[in-house]
Amino acid sequence: MATGPLLIGLPGLTLDAQCREQLQHPAVGGVVLFTRNFASRGQLESLVTEIRSIRDPRLLVCIDQEGGRVQRLQEGGFTRLPPLGVLGLMARSDPQKSLDMAYRHGRVMATEMLACGIDLSFAPVLDLDRGSSVIGDRALSPDPDEVVRLGRAYIAGMHDSGMKTNGKHFPGHGSVVADSHIDDVCDPRSLEEIQVADMRPFIELAPDLDSLMIAHVVYPDIDELPAGYSRRWLQEILRDELAYHGVIFSDDLGMHAAKSVGGLQQRTRLCLEAGCDLALVCQPEDVNELLGKLNELPACGGLPVSRLYGNPTVSKEELASVDREGVKEWRRWSLSLEALEGQGWT
Repeated sequence: MATGPLLIGLPGLTLDAQCREQLQHPAVGGVVLFTRNFASRGQLESLVTEIRSIRDPRLLVCIDQEGGRVQRLQEGGFTRLPPLGVLGLMARSDPQKSLDMAYRHGRVMATEMLACGIDLSFAPVLDLDRGSSVIGDRALSPDPDEVVRLGRAYIAGMHDSGMKTNGKHFPGHGSVVADSHIDDVCDPRSLEEIQVADMRPFIELAPDLDSLMIAHVVYPDIDELPAGYSRRWLQEILRDELAYHGVIFSDDLGMHAAKSVGGLQQRTRLCLEAGCDLALVCQPEDVNELLGKLNELPACGGLPVSRLYGNPTVSKEELASVDREGVKEWRRWSLSLEALEGQGWT
């Protein structure tokens, strides 16, 4: 049975009968894990193993493990990762060291996720740190050239671990203050202004990115619809003008800024028809509502989730031991985070 275009959130630590039924729904292609799904490394690995066994081809398993404020797995031996903004601050005094640490940040994060069977972490953030209340130090830098430089190193680290990449949030969420989780977000700038600033990292790094996540932001100079529902953004600009061939994700359709176009079925249909290959429905109550009413598969681009499967570059035993020198050095460096915290860097 082929997998579908929805990535869904799960309510807890194990799969009950309802979860198993939902994961077998033909519209579902994978899951997004959260802190609510984690109690211990052993429990997590058992959960992921069961998810993988539900379907053939298997479901895609994803997570947000950026570091800083957005790190779903922190206990149980996982490396405490700083926000990406620390790398941009480091670049001011030691540009070469910042590249090295950006590479290691990406490689350590991806290595630890792959060790648990997780295919994809939604990383790196390629937004600019230009005043957004929700992006902030999740971004590498306010300077697009610096984001490109550090982002390329980070992407290389993920790829060398065997993980695909996900740049977010196209075409850029970092220059507007409002948080799309709780507010409608509008960026009134022209396309030309956005292209020379926020879009630059996405344009420059597009050949290296396996997937992109789209911002729930309205750019009225380009389209009255949020970018994730816009054929102008996804088909004409991203696919045609930028010649981007990777997988396109929506952001979570349960976010406030996603609701402007209607109910869940309408949101799902619009984002997939606009050009998203995969749509995120992260809250269990939203999953229950959508799958309970979904009588037919929404139209979508249909790029298969198998394009994003993780492919660890070393054995599970080696991954679990996390004994490579690069990982050890990153962990030694991360012990200095207390000093960074004292300067307000995390």
